[in-house]
Amino acid sequence: MISEKEGKFLVKLARESIEMYIRDRKIIAVPEDTPETLKENRGAFVTLNKEGLLRGCIGYPEPVKSLVNSVIEVAISAAVNDPRFSPVNSSELDDLEVEVSVLTKPELIEVEMPEEYMDKIEIGKDGLIIERGPYRGLLLPQVAVELGWNVEEFLYNTCVKANLPADCWLYQDVKIYKFNTEVFSE
Repeated sequence: MISEKEGKFLVKLARESIEMYIRDRKIIAVPEDTPETLKENRGAFVTLNKEGLLRGCIGYPEPVKSLVNSVIEVAISAAVNDPRFSPVNSSELDDLEVEVSVLTKPELIEVEMPEEYMDKIEIGKDGLIIERGPYRGLLLPQVAVELGWNVEEFLYNTCVKANLPADCWLYQDVKIYKFNTEVFSE
C-alpha cells in the first residue's frame, strides 16, 4: 500500500516531470527525498485529463522498474508519446489534471469456461489485461466505473483495446489478467 503522502509525492513528481520535459526537454532526476517504498519495482500509469477529457495515458503494467522511475518515464510518455493525441504543449500545462495509478502485479485469471470470468472480475476493483498472440490490451479499473460498464462490457472493451474482436474473451486461447490500483490525483 502507498500512503496518501507518498501518493501526493508521486503526483507532484509526475507533474514536475512533464513540465520540465515540455519546457526544457530534460528528464528530472529522482529526488533525494524519495521514500524507500517508492523505490520498489511496481507497475504504474499516468493519466492526463484536460477539461474533463482524456489527454494522455501511458504506463507499465508490470513491475519492471522502481515506482519512482516508472512514474517519471510514463508521465513524460503520457504527455508526448500517447499515439492517440498530439504532444502536450507548454500552453496546456496549467489545464492538465495529473493522475497516478499504482498497480499490483497482474495475476492470470484461471477458468475452465470463459463464462466464469463474469464471477471473477469486480467492477471498480479490478483492472484487466487481455492477451492473445501478439495482441495485448489493458484498461484501468476506474475506466469501467467512469463509463458505467458491467463486467461483460469491460471484457468487450478490453478486447477492443487490444485490437481484437470484442468477444475474444470467449476464446479458449485468450489470457486474461487482473490487477488492482491505488489512484492519486491532483
